[in-house]
Order: sequence, then structure tokens, then C-alpha cells
Amino acid sequence: MAINPELPIKFSRTHRLQWEEAQQKDVILYPEGMVELNQSSAEILKLCDGTRNLAQLISELEQKFNTSGLTNDITAFLEVAIQNGWINQN
Repeated sequence: MAINPELPIKFSRTHRLQWEEAQQKDVILYPEGMVELNQSSAEILKLCDGTRNLAQLISELEQKFNTSGLTNDITAFLEVAIQNGWINQN
């Protein structure tokens, strides 16, 4: 499934994104288990609150990290995230 660039992106209600002290990293918790995230993935998912579309999310991350050219990497990650049910678009 591909990300629709026009629609807002929201973290799934059936998953929970949180800092896990034991692993010293952000994780996604869900009934069947846990996914450990690297820092980049966690930063992307933290912005998936249903108020930003793809372009807004990319712009905010590029500003936050004072860089450009993140479109392909962020889009690729979000496509994996939507396939895994971590995010959705309504």
C-alpha cells in the first residue's frame, strides 16, 4: 500500500509508541509483541498524529534536523509502516 501524499498520517490506535527504558529506545507495542525502533523511525512516527500529510511531515523533519533530501527515505519508511499497520490514513 502506498502513502497518499494528500491525506494526514496517523499512528494506529491498536499500537502504542513509547520509550522503553529496558531497551533504551522507542518501541511500538501491540498485542502480539514489540518492535524496537531506531531514532529516525521513532522521530517520524512521533509526528504521525493525524494533523500532517506527507509533505508537512517531511518539511518538519528536514527543519528539525537542518537537512534536506529526506523525501525518499521517509516515504519508504512510511510505506513499510502502513503495510505493518503502525500508521493509517483516513
